[in-house]
Amino acid sequence: MLTVLTIYPLSRDATRLSLRRRWSQRLLAILGIELRVAGQAIQPGCMLVANHISWLDIFVINALAPSAFVSKAEVRGWPLIGWLATRNETVFLRRGSRGHAKIINAEIATLLDGGRNVAVFPEGTTTDGSHVLHFHAALLQPAIECGHPIQPLALTYAGAGGQPNRAAAYDGDITLGQCLRNIVAEPHLIARIDAAAPIATQGVHRRHVAAMSHAAIVARLPSVGDVTAHSPGDEDARKKVA
Repeated sequence: MLTVLTIYPLSRDATRLSLRRRWSQRLLAILGIELRVAGQAIQPGCMLVANHISWLDIFVINALAPSAFVSKAEVRGWPLIGWLATRNETVFLRRGSRGHAKIINAEIATLLDGGRNVAVFPEGTTTDGSHVLHFHAALLQPAIECGHPIQPLALTYAGAGGQPNRAAAYDGDITLGQCLRNIVAEPHLIARIDAAAPIATQGVHRRHVAAMSHAAIVARLPSVGDVTAHSPGDEDARKKVA
């Protein structure tokens, strides 16, 4: 908070991004999480599209490629978290408003035009990481309108032996406290980002781009049966909104 209040206003964009990356890397280290990266390099000016497993996903992505995230508008009103999110380039989306969607699209386009990465979780909710839900193609529209590519990111969490692990999953009826306890209880947790090649969006319908992004992520995930059961919660109760 002190850094955001005192250093941010006097810092260049590159400095803010560096601070965000360092914060995220330190948080992962404190929680005993090792970051592993595979696939293609993250390209600047891309919309990053990822599957959504945990609140940790934001820090995992920021530890590699500090990005502006698209979030539901309600997060802006959350104590402390909303304040920090607002000052770290979070784009707040008010669902169901076409007029507001146009404003948001223009805001995202400005970031992409400036060479920044904007990250979205088009499933709109979290899973345990064993599968990927349907993508809401409308969330990809800003990148399509301004002609910037979309780069799919497959996120997975694994145990010390490399086997997929559900400890980080923030899905179903699990609380934030339970999720945090599950993470801390793991002696060693690996967060892995496998980046696919960027997908060109010029002249392509958003549903087609969404389908290609979905397929690219699914191809980089372990099979459903490989995920180690860990965190509680009903598999059919996916109610945590991204």
